Amino acid sequence: MKKAFLTLIIFTLAFITACSQASKTASPSASPSTSPSEAASTEPAASPSAGLPKVAFVYIGVPGDGGWTFEHDKARQAIEEKFGIKATIVENVPEGPDAERVFEELAQDHDLIFGTSFGYMDPMYNVAQKYPDVKFMHATGYKTLPNLATYQGKGYQPGYLAGIAAGMLTKNNKIGYVGAFPIPEVIYTINAFTLGAQSVNPDIEVSVVWSNTWFDPATERQAAISLLDQGVDVLANYQDSPAGIQAAQERGVWGMGNDSDMNRYAPETYVTNPVLNWAPYYTDVIQSVIDGTWESHQFYGGFKEGMVEIAPYGKNVPQDVKDAVDAKKAEIQAETFDVFTGPIYDQSGSEKVAAGAALPLEDILAMDYFVKGVKGTIPQ
Repeated sequence: MKKAFLTLIIFTLAFITACSQASKTASPSASPSTSPSEAASTEPAASPSAGLPKVAFVYIGVPGDGGWTFEHDKARQAIEEKFGIKATIVENVPEGPDAERVFEELAQDHDLIFGTSFGYMDPMYNVAQKYPDVKFMHATGYKTLPNLATYQGKGYQPGYLAGIAAGMLTKNNKIGYVGAFPIPEVIYTINAFTLGAQSVNPDIEVSVVWSNTWFDPATERQAAISLLDQGVDVLANYQDSPAGIQAAQERGVWGMGNDSDMNRYAPETYVTNPVLNWAPYYTDVIQSVIDGTWESHQFYGGFKEGMVEIAPYGKNVPQDVKDAVDAKKAEIQAETFDVFTGPIYDQSGSEKVAAGAALPLEDILAMDYFVKGVKGTIPQ
């Protein structure tokens, strides 16, 4: 659930950084001031034929981020190949007024529009009301309309597994976590990570700092260094860039990224991290549009649905760590274990989930507290 906390100035700086550091595999970028029609000149949409929908994707960053947008774009390529369509893509669209303008322009000549960041929620909601015949798909949001659906992966499931690995690898019980924005999506993943670490090492402490970015390698590197300077010997990062795990490798510290397999960026000290797999879901959505069966919905997919995964382990991760993670993954897949099963306490020691009880999904998605064992605050 990505929230619109960034100002236009910050997004402009992030765009400049992304353009300079993005992978060369990134497709041509449309700047925040670029219209969808201009962006489509390099990524043309499919011509309407044989019942195929005209599809568009709006990205918060660039595919070259190596993380969040990279995975959405992999799914976009998969559906293009499967259905023989060419989707319009608009990159680097800030969460705010620019996003609403982009969605409105796309709605004039597209049938199905994917918005891939939490902060697009209100802009998409506003535009969807104006264009009832266009179908809108919003990643990580919670507002729906008859023509606006939402979807999200249960990142807390692989987040818990990453925590198990961290709890087993730490030598000094000091683990660091660079959070992106203080929104439920990030908060519940940090909590799941902490609970996973505590399940194998009750003495751990997870120190959290906030970068207030999704993709700003320079800022994310500095946030990581602030934790490394405190002596953490395992460092997890929620951002889309690999800057944090690269900083960790320079210090000889185990590192974990987010959203995508980041092994190649820091191979000596990489552990694993949560991965999101959007392709199966995007395939189902487009097929439902073609079949005329699409309906508004709220979808939350986990291991069972193939929407989340744990990245391949780094080459230096011990076998006992891999075995422990794999064993718990099997339990989650079989639905014999629920990540947020009590007793769970918040930082103050107040009980949030009773022993033996499982936290309902709606409460997970609204989580606004840190669990016991997390060192840090949630800005209001």
